Amino acid sequence: MVDEVQAILNQFVARTVYLHLETTNGAYAGEAAGAQSMAFGAYVRNATVEFHRGVITGVGPYRAGLQMASGWIYAEGLTDFEVTEEGQLLLAGHDADGRLAVALQLSHTPFPL
Repeated sequence: MVDEVQAILNQFVARTVYLHLETTNGAYAGEAAGAQSMAFGAYVRNATVEFHRGVITGVGPYRAGLQMASGWIYAEGLTDFEVTEEGQLLLAGHDADGRLAVALQLSHTPFPL
């Protein structure tokens, strides 16, 4: 997965692209019997970014980072990827039950709202 995703990430370098970044433990966080935790998440959709270095690393789950002139965008816990017909790179991390925990997606055109 690392080599294939790295080659795709390289296609987005030094271009203004649309970013979707999401992390969540979802509404199911408190579903476990006796759980005292609360749901949390972060969501960014269609932010435009330009990065000069994109990296994916790990042996699964994976980490991906986008290095910009002024800092990093980073996602950890990635387990899956897909490239759409439109050339969008969709990276996702799912828990053992298949629920989404993290998503990092890149596109040359805006994502649907």
